[in-house]
Amino acid sequence: MKVEVFIPVYHPDEKFLSTLKMLKQQQDVTFTLHIVDSAEMGTAYRTALNGIAHATYSQIPALSFNHGGTRQQCIDKYIDSDIFVFLTQDAIPADECTIANIIKAFDNPAVGCAYGRQLPHKDANVFSRFARLYNYGPESYVRSYEDRKKYGIKTVFSSDSFAAYRKTAITQAGGFPRLDMSEDMYMAAKMLMQGWKIAYQAKARVYHSHNLSISDELARYKKIGAFNRQNAWIRENFGAAEKSGVDYVKNEMKYVLKESPVMLPVALMRDMIKYIAYKMQ
Repeated sequence: MKVEVFIPVYHPDEKFLSTLKMLKQQQDVTFTLHIVDSAEMGTAYRTALNGIAHATYSQIPALSFNHGGTRQQCIDKYIDSDIFVFLTQDAIPADECTIANIIKAFDNPAVGCAYGRQLPHKDANVFSRFARLYNYGPESYVRSYEDRKKYGIKTVFSSDSFAAYRKTAITQAGGFPRLDMSEDMYMAAKMLMQGWKIAYQAKARVYHSHNLSISDELARYKKIGAFNRQNAWIRENFGAAEKSGVDYVKNEMKYVLKESPVMLPVALMRDMIKYIAYKMQ
């Protein structure tokens, strides 16, 4: 299979250098790396690309970047390729087999999309650590459209911080539209409804987490709420997000109480703000 790896970049920091360092060390897989920069990254980052075979670098205007549209533009440039892997600039491969392990998902011809496990960075706070533990467990699985009856909206969970797609499945699903966020959920839902399966590859691991401020969470969940209202067909086919959200909060409270009880009031406030933001019109 011909594999393309894309990383959209915007003012990267040292984590991006670690990402590039680990990509140089990948084994048991051949791929071309493409950096799509929506700003002017520094010379140190450009130099770091030199040790990666077949790496390409391109710039796009910052105002033209779009989470769904930009990814589709990348895909459209390589019509003869089979698998497209997407990473974010701060998703650091955990070992030398990270890319090979996510590609293994496509040994199953029914799999259209696969996403890997995300481990928290060393500086992750208690909220960020829990989010990774809750959403990215140690066991791999494959889900189909029928699994919505058991897992509801979690059936379409995916993350383009580290995900891979089969080109034929993307095409059949209609491609990525222009979306400001949740393009991964959109594509997972489309693929499942077309009969493809979604794989979670627990052995394909990256370090990736964010310590979001309350204002960051407010902005993020306003966008998530808007996405869900604009794409009501996902809720109609897979169920509402609120039930999954309640389960998340219950488990988060238990985790915070155990790991950092002093932060429990902060956790309650953050979750209340996220819910209010999600419901904003």
